[in-house]
Amino acid sequence: MKSPQPIALPDRQRRFASTAARLESLAAGHPLEAWLRFLAAVSHAQHAVATTLAPSGTVATEVVARAVEARLPPLAADGHARDAAWREGLRLLLGEVESTSLPPPAVEAIEQLRAMDDTAIDTLADQFLRGAVAAADQAAAVYIAAALQVYFTVSASRLVAADLRLLEQRSLCPCCGSPSVAGMVTASGITPGTRFLHCSLCATAWNHVRASCITCGGTRHLQVQAIEGDNGLVKAETCGECHTYSKLLYQVKDTQADPVADDLASLGLDLLVGEAGFARHAPNPFLLMGDTADVD
Repeated sequence: MKSPQPIALPDRQRRFASTAARLESLAAGHPLEAWLRFLAAVSHAQHAVATTLAPSGTVATEVVARAVEARLPPLAADGHARDAAWREGLRLLLGEVESTSLPPPAVEAIEQLRAMDDTAIDTLADQFLRGAVAAADQAAAVYIAAALQVYFTVSASRLVAADLRLLEQRSLCPCCGSPSVAGMVTASGITPGTRFLHCSLCATAWNHVRASCITCGGTRHLQVQAIEGDNGLVKAETCGECHTYSKLLYQVKDTQADPVADDLASLGLDLLVGEAGFARHAPNPFLLMGDTADVD
């Protein structure tokens, strides 16, 4: 029996376009329709940047080899020296988003960023990557997060999957060291039914054994929970040992499922398991910041 491919690098030509299309599809009639359509506009802007300017960092082959040998991510989000091109990507992204119809808070956040110098923008980016964004900067940080996703996704797409190895801490991305946004249980390929975690920052996907908590590795008290009466596409795997949960998407239910978009559209499931006492393994960057009501 063949083993699943351990690591799949992102496709910058498809990553953000797929998310944008899925968000638009899910938005129709959704209780959070305005918010999802706003994020679809952001995803379209990300696609434009990723396929035109395509800002990225370059990691020398020998640097990748040393990092992999030490079981460290070669594009470590908390240690990688970002190329200044990421800020050009941010500026282009803001211009793309501005061409759409935006609610006042979103416009104010763009104006806030345009008034900041390069040092302040890099500081805000560092704060986002460390999970320490001040309340006053949360709206602006949505665009920072979007630009960083483009930068790290394009950078990751230029690496070679065969040169990488899974990290000892299997819940973290082998490319940039970030946590996953959701897991996808495949419906096709060499080994259908395999779980791949999808990075919240660089969109790399990597294999993670099922029936094992991605937070603590526990196997004894796992349960898969869903909202009663839904189609079973998105479920939450809860762990009774560490009291965390992570999202699971079942591709067999919908081949168009997207880890980012379907996670955002299933906020009701987060509320359900949160009320039951479980903390999310790691937040979606767009759920971490701001208030969804701001774009209603």
